[in-house]
Amino acid sequence: MWRPWGKSKSTTRIHSASSSPSFSCSSFKDIQTLCLDEPPPQPSPIRKSTVFRRVRLANSLLRGFRVRIDERDVSMDSAFTAELIRVMGRSRLTLPRVFIGGRYVGGAEEVRQMNEVGELKKILKALPEVDPAECDVCGGHRFVLCDECYGSRKVFTEKAGFRVCIACNENGLVRCPSCFDDPILL
Repeated sequence: MWRPWGKSKSTTRIHSASSSPSFSCSSFKDIQTLCLDEPPPQPSPIRKSTVFRRVRLANSLLRGFRVRIDERDVSMDSAFTAELIRVMGRSRLTLPRVFIGGRYVGGAEEVRQMNEVGELKKILKALPEVDPAECDVCGGHRFVLCDECYGSRKVFTEKAGFRVCIACNENGLVRCPSCFDDPILL
């Protein structure tokens, strides 16, 4: 049960000001748990999954057709979350949600299934192919710093003093003007 460092014969002694032979300290209350060799086994298997994996799957499938993708990352702008809730009509949603030409297609699994049966290719063949290179303006990040506040979210005017910038999102960013208007929404 004890680690090798706990088995060593040390001559160092701890002297207590108390005459009590027992030692008690609240910071050592979980010492048994800390000294276990490995964590106790879980009663059932654990499967860890992330939204990122599903988004990456949908992205790679769509990018394989060399079409322009407007990826609306809800962590970058809360307006995307509000837009998605408004369009879908409910607030508890899983990601990604794929729209092509303004029509809801499905999530990552639906896009994967459509790709396997060839339906995705039929839908995307009408869209123009694009060069897969990154945008020269934003470097593929789809956002740039706000020109009004330079990312600080504060703008000074003579009349009102400092005020919150209304041109950018909560992160001080605006959509890249070069990448903004795209046919596929993800």
